[in-house]
Amino acid sequence: MKNMKLRLIVMNFLEFAVWGAYLTSMGRYLAEHGLASHIGWFYSVQGIVSLLMPALMGIVADRWIPAQKLLALCHAWAGAFMISAGFYGVFTGTGVQFPLLFTLYTCSVAFFMPTIALSNSVAYISLGKAGLDTVRDFPPIRVLGTVGFIVTMWAVDLLGFQNSPLQFTVSGCLSLVLALYSMTLPECETKKNAESKSFVEAMGLQAFSLFKQKKMAIFFIFSMLLGVSLQITNGFANPFLGSFSAFPEFANTFGVRHSNILISISQICEALCILLIPFVLKRFGIKNVMLMAMFAWVLRFGLFGAGDPGKGVWMFVLSCIVYGFAFDFFNISGSLYVDQQTDPALRSSAQGIFMMMTNGLGATIGTLAAQAVINMFVYNPAAAGASALDIWSGWRTSWYIFAAYALVVAVLFWLCFPKTDNPSESE
Repeated sequence: MKNMKLRLIVMNFLEFAVWGAYLTSMGRYLAEHGLASHIGWFYSVQGIVSLLMPALMGIVADRWIPAQKLLALCHAWAGAFMISAGFYGVFTGTGVQFPLLFTLYTCSVAFFMPTIALSNSVAYISLGKAGLDTVRDFPPIRVLGTVGFIVTMWAVDLLGFQNSPLQFTVSGCLSLVLALYSMTLPECETKKNAESKSFVEAMGLQAFSLFKQKKMAIFFIFSMLLGVSLQITNGFANPFLGSFSAFPEFANTFGVRHSNILISISQICEALCILLIPFVLKRFGIKNVMLMAMFAWVLRFGLFGAGDPGKGVWMFVLSCIVYGFAFDFFNISGSLYVDQQTDPALRSSAQGIFMMMTNGLGATIGTLAAQAVINMFVYNPAAAGASALDIWSGWRTSWYIFAAYALVVAVLFWLCFPKTDNPSESE
């Protein structure tokens, strides 16, 4: 059992190390290379590909290719395209153009995004085979994924890659390592059946029948609405902190010079919050845990609007602390809830749908909407020659708008989602 846990820990560490190499710093690189108005597209494309790819790969894993082998194939392609994006950025320098960089990046994330759900499926299946409890034993394993994310965030910051395309190269190389490692993971059998099947059955689309269950339909809808918040700070927190370099009193503060390390407090708290999930789910139920996440998003955005890198840096730190609750109490608890509520033959497909609703529809809508808000209040005034103080005011307005949205979603969820006692409650 210990060996199984260790193998899954390594998988999770590498899975999120791949993402951490660029997710929080890419916005700063783009902003400093003339692509500030395109930041939203780079982050929203993760959502666009998640509309189809995780669900499709989940179906493939359920029906034809074992999940651990499909995980390896996806990472091999993701790594190759991400390394290509890094090389393009290095060779073109300040002359980097949006179309080619965006194309290479999009091809990479199209193969990477399904791996999050696939790695969850591999972990759940492997834990089940070992006779372990997923609700109790998966969160401590998943913690090391967050540690991997933090390690590469720090590495990119300390190596001076926050505004460099080399962050893409680091990510791509780690993807290739995980592709090789995934081939050594336990076999995850497919659910083949020799009987004749309808098209829906053959494609594994039965998982969409979960929408016929009122509680699951409401859960997926609010997963999408909360997913709107997921990528906003990943895309815009680092450029926001970098904008304070225009103020002499803030230019040399730690938060401006080492934004990634400051932001990494979010992931450190995320790692700690994961360990609370078994307790809070059993103690409070999925509805209350999701509500905690939603109100945490309100604080996450509101504190960014109120703080600064000087005397107000404590607000940024507090915002990063509540991020652990905002992210984990939604993503990890939601994933466990889906696993407990679905038939074993549909688990990979159901995880894909959860990803589609959150990192697909939700993140796409949220990131593009956030880009429109920030363009209106920040980048358009900046292009027109607005003062640094006016631009700071624009950032504050943007963060408060995001906080207001999260508050409305929280209230609606409290009113609409039925009360549950624990994540394994039957329908």
